[in-house]
Amino acid sequence: MGLVNDLLDDGMGALTHNVITSRLEELVNWARSRSSWPANFGLACCAIEMMATGGAHYDLSRFGMEVFRASPRQADIMIVAGRVSQKMAPVLRQVYDQMMEPKWVISMGVCASSGGMFNNYAVVQGVDQIVPVDVYAPGCPPTPETLLHAIETLHGLIETGELLRRRAESGAGADVHVREVASTGPVPILLGGR
Repeated sequence: MGLVNDLLDDGMGALTHNVITSRLEELVNWARSRSSWPANFGLACCAIEMMATGGAHYDLSRFGMEVFRASPRQADIMIVAGRVSQKMAPVLRQVYDQMMEPKWVISMGVCASSGGMFNNYAVVQGVDQIVPVDVYAPGCPPTPETLLHAIETLHGLIETGELLRRRAESGAGADVHVREVASTGPVPILLGGR
């Protein structure tokens, strides 16, 4: 009965690490990686590419990311798409703080990653100054394929459990940079075809 009380008080932290709990941890990380919901935080032109990724052509739902959540309390991945102004920085941090743990951040585009061409006092020179960034997606704007690649990279890091260990040790994000994936060009979509 002591183990049950420990579990009720401390959660999964009450269990000692053994074969069963390591398998349970792998299962939990696998489930987390395949059921993540992004918070929509589109600030500029990169947000159009982020919306295109959620559309039917790229079908983000096949990765377990069914809906972009408008409430930060229902999201666990923040995709910062576009330039972050100094006035928007506190709002971004507040939304990040309202997200439930564990939570992850993808910096989408050059403006979110480094300020881009806006090297002035009004634009934050990298969202990593406000929140810990786990994956950087390059491009101006990044293609939907690049965002999908960044999401898959993040899912792989979530599944291994490396991100939670790194966050516990340093408090920083994973700082993983992915390569830009070129668009394959226009693909004809047949409506009503069989």
